Amino acid sequence: MKFDRSRKLFTEACRYFPGGVNSPVRAFGAVGGSPLFIKKGAGSKITDVDGNTYIDYVMSWGALILGHAVPEVVAAVSKAAALGSSFGAPTESESKLATVISHAIPSMERLRLVSSGTEATMSAIRLSRGFTGRDKIIKFDGCYHGHGDSLLVKAGSGAATQGIPGSAGVTAALSRDTLVCPYNDISALRKIVAQHAASIACVIIEPVAANMGVVMPDAAFLQAVRDLTARHGIVLIYDEVITGFRFHFGGVQTLQKIKPDLTCLGKIIGGGLPIAAYGGKKEIMDCVAPLGQVYQAGTLSGNPVAVAAGLAMLKVLKTKDYAALDHKAARLCEGLKESFTRKHMPVTINRAGSLFTVFFTPQPVTDFTTARTSDTKKYAAYFKAMLHAGINLPPSQFEAQFLSFSHTDKDVALTLRAVK
Repeated sequence: MKFDRSRKLFTEACRYFPGGVNSPVRAFGAVGGSPLFIKKGAGSKITDVDGNTYIDYVMSWGALILGHAVPEVVAAVSKAAALGSSFGAPTESESKLATVISHAIPSMERLRLVSSGTEATMSAIRLSRGFTGRDKIIKFDGCYHGHGDSLLVKAGSGAATQGIPGSAGVTAALSRDTLVCPYNDISALRKIVAQHAASIACVIIEPVAANMGVVMPDAAFLQAVRDLTARHGIVLIYDEVITGFRFHFGGVQTLQKIKPDLTCLGKIIGGGLPIAAYGGKKEIMDCVAPLGQVYQAGTLSGNPVAVAAGLAMLKVLKTKDYAALDHKAARLCEGLKESFTRKHMPVTINRAGSLFTVFFTPQPVTDFTTARTSDTKKYAAYFKAMLHAGINLPPSQFEAQFLSFSHTDKDVALTLRAVK
């Protein structure tokens, strides 16, 4: 494969954008080289500006569960854009999308559409503070909830990839109000809550961690989180930006049989366009302006083009067989494990439904500490070899890989052949 045009475009981009990219997770610093510049996508494939085509396991970081350029979504976007790209005023389609979401995730009794997952989590935290009158929050080490100041303390995703434990510009006061607990550690959580219960506004958690790589929650751990927050009047926020509609048509909370107070959604509900949502109990959501005193606004919130894309995507998604997608992901991960085992290479493969991570470590990965035992140099070598074989993986050890409904049995076979 040749990457001459991508390299040329990256050099030009570095003149205008910090590091040549508009999001750190797109940089290739952790794996070496310069990022691909993508020209188009279709189904499970993407093609770069040099004409190289790849089977894609990034899928816009999980947003494209149906695949790239889904015909129904493309048609809906075209039709909506022809009527106007933005009004800054209510449209009928906003309520239609809210109806689909609240029926799929009953805990979202009221919701507010926003433009990004970060905006959803920031707003949910502000709302929690306004509702409870408390200042502190609890997050979990290695969980990423967007780039809001309070949430960049010991964050995963791009922050973990770049080796940034926090971020410059996050004030000491904000850091003091963010309490960090190890994921899957009930004892540590109980101690923090016991010490600070009266001042904790919310606990925010990924119900399946996907930003330190995929890490499954212990069932007892999630139940303990729900029990502790309920007992002390603490708002429980489920960050389902990645998990929402990924495991079945609704939130993973339904499968876990746990009802959070607030839920954040993103990525998938826009069919690839910028849209997100937060919502939950009516008594909490009624504190949001203009009804209540917690202010949150956005000119592009409920953007008609993004809403049209989301409605079209969800209509198609509701007809899909999640069990078949789960089975395909299981076959892929079993094949990966077999190939590494045959070569006596120690790996741990964590899979949750249709998302998974290959950790180059022999020990089980159950939290951010164990995730960081993975050999990132081996991952970089793996990434490069797979890229040259036509397989696009995340340029970071600490990210999930995603299957979509557009991935075929042939894609799985070609991927396993490339691994071997």
